[in-house]
Amino acid sequence: MNLKFVLKNRPLIEENCRQRQVEVNLDAIEMWANKRTSVIKEIESINKKTREIAKKVEKNENGKRGELIEEGRALREKLKKEKQEIKIIELAIEKELFKIPNITHPGTPIGSGEEDNVEMERIGKIRDYSFKPKNHLELGEILDIIDFDAGTKVTGKKFYFLKNQGVFLELALLQYALEILRKHGFQSYLTPDLAKESILEGTGYIPRGPENQIYRIEGTDLGLIATAEVTLAGIFKDAVINASELPIKLSGLSHCFRTEAGSYGKASRGLYRVHQFSKVEMFVFCLPENSGEMLEELLKIEKEIFNGLDIPFRVVLSCTAELGGSAYRKYDLEAWLPGENRWGEITSASNCTDYQSQRLNIKLKKREENKKELLHTLNGTAIAVSRTLVSILENFQEANGTVRIPKALHRFLPKGTTIIKPKK
Repeated sequence: MNLKFVLKNRPLIEENCRQRQVEVNLDAIEMWANKRTSVIKEIESINKKTREIAKKVEKNENGKRGELIEEGRALREKLKKEKQEIKIIELAIEKELFKIPNITHPGTPIGSGEEDNVEMERIGKIRDYSFKPKNHLELGEILDIIDFDAGTKVTGKKFYFLKNQGVFLELALLQYALEILRKHGFQSYLTPDLAKESILEGTGYIPRGPENQIYRIEGTDLGLIATAEVTLAGIFKDAVINASELPIKLSGLSHCFRTEAGSYGKASRGLYRVHQFSKVEMFVFCLPENSGEMLEELLKIEKEIFNGLDIPFRVVLSCTAELGGSAYRKYDLEAWLPGENRWGEITSASNCTDYQSQRLNIKLKKREENKKELLHTLNGTAIAVSRTLVSILENFQEANGTVRIPKALHRFLPKGTTIIKPKK
């Protein structure tokens, strides 16, 4: 966030952080900003004295050339120290500024947790079962498609192996999502699973501290990405983009890695909250005046994807505490999970306004003289495979444990595969 904006709008920033339940040290920012101003004045004073001495040396005033040269040398040494000091101060300011979340859309409900999100609509019919639905853990074992024991043995808790038809179902979901996004004009990317710390921080992910959800690679400045949003945004770091090129719509397939620090109760069981999963992400760069409309477009695409899978879901508007650092406004889709008798988040779509473009130094080429603009970025989940598998297994199960596969996926599966039967 811009330092000048923060200092000028401190009450707004404080209230925004309070509503988002984020702690930020604005006193420290103000202190460092004042110190920066003082050092800049000192640098200007040193530069002025240095120019004056240079003129005197040139004229050899009063025959004190040697003394003047020595004085000039001392000033240059002092200037060097002051410039080092300003770098330290600016790094300290940047560190604190990076902790400040985006400004919040005025229509966002104020709340402290997901229970304060607001339901906007429901799509699809929740099925009536003549039997007690199993959860996806039971179904995964019956069908022999998920192996958590092997994942724990090989890697650790909350890692898993997909096997047999589970493998093909994941690949089908990825192809299904990518095809829909290509139809909507998204360029397809298979992105790296690692990103530099500067890119992670620039997109709003903090690789250090108690709120860290990022796996860092020891001895490097790299971290494993939590979403392809990070890598797709990073493509244009330090770029200047013409308005005529916008919107730029990208889809990214990647693995996603999350430490998932914290306690989530029943919502953390099985595939619902894991340390690694595959995902197709949507990412958009657009003009500032178009980002509100673009968020609705991303939401519409997400609804198309899950409506096409015949999974009952609802759309919720996220409250202030559920926005995350970068989002100005955010929608979630939540699928009905009959095996757990609850709604569970399967996608989100966020308008990040100029929050990420500022931090990544992505500029919009001037459209008008004397008017500096920053383009806006948005992101949305097309398919997060692990949670989508949960919703498919639980919604399409039969009494004997057989799971029907949504028709939209049939053509992406081995020929003739329409159901997954329990192992004998």
